Amino acid sequence: MGGTMPRPITRVLVIDDNSDIRDTLRWLLEGEGYAVSVAANGLEGLRLQRNEPADVVVTDIFMPEQDGIETLWKFREEFPSVPIVVMSGGGAARGTDYLSVARELGATKTLKKPLDPQELIDVVAQITR
Repeated sequence: MGGTMPRPITRVLVIDDNSDIRDTLRWLLEGEGYAVSVAANGLEGLRLQRNEPADVVVTDIFMPEQDGIETLWKFREEFPSVPIVVMSGGGAARGTDYLSVARELGATKTLKKPLDPQELIDVVAQITR
C-alpha cells in the first residue's frame, strides 16, 4: 500500500472586471491543472476567499467598486500569507506606476498587460512550488 499521496489541487482566485480576461485566465490555469474561481471585483474576490480560500490570487488593478490596490491592501490585512499576483495594462499614462505601488503594498509579483500566458503560468507555478 505504498505510493505517494496525490498532491492537493492548487486553488487560484482570478479577480478582473473584464469577463473575457477572467474566462481566458480560467481556461489557461485550469489547463495547467489548477482549480480556478473567478470574481468580477475585489469585494466579490474577498467574499470568495473567505468562503473557499485560494492558494494564489491573481488580480487586476483597475476595476469598479474596489480596485486592485484596495483589494491588495484588504487581502494583506485578512490573508497576509496568500501570494498575490497583480496585473495592469495602464498606470504610467495616468501619472502613477501602480505596479510599483502594488509591490510596496506586498504584491508577490506584478505583471504587465497584455499578459504573456506562459509568464503567468510560470509565475503561478513558481509561487506554488
